Amino acid sequence: MLCCTINKEKDLEPGELARELVNAITDKKGFDIILLDVRPVSLLADYFIICSGDTERQIKAIVDDIVERAKNSGLKPLQIEGTPASGWMVLDYGSIIAHVFLSVQREYYQLEELWSDAPLVVRIQ
Repeated sequence: MLCCTINKEKDLEPGELARELVNAITDKKGFDIILLDVRPVSLLADYFIICSGDTERQIKAIVDDIVERAKNSGLKPLQIEGTPASGWMVLDYGSIIAHVFLSVQREYYQLEELWSDAPLVVRIQ
């Protein structure tokens, strides 16, 4: 998978960056945060982050902070899909994929069920 570089002197491992992105979500009051280690069950990425926000505005704030924290670590998203109005945004960093949902959308898609075989690293209610 891709290595995430902070600067020329220090590399940030995907697991460390994933935890930093979880911190960004908690700072913006995201909730029901799950960090999954999908390496044993998928070649798509190393880690999936799944979280919820209460409003479109909060989803935007969470996504903006994730992008900023990753940027501060020298990493840009490969792709960002969705809009706050859609109720689901996905940020693809190669080794880490972050899903930010409105609760209704999250219940509908049930990604936790789809990836239930992946080891749980962190869960923050």
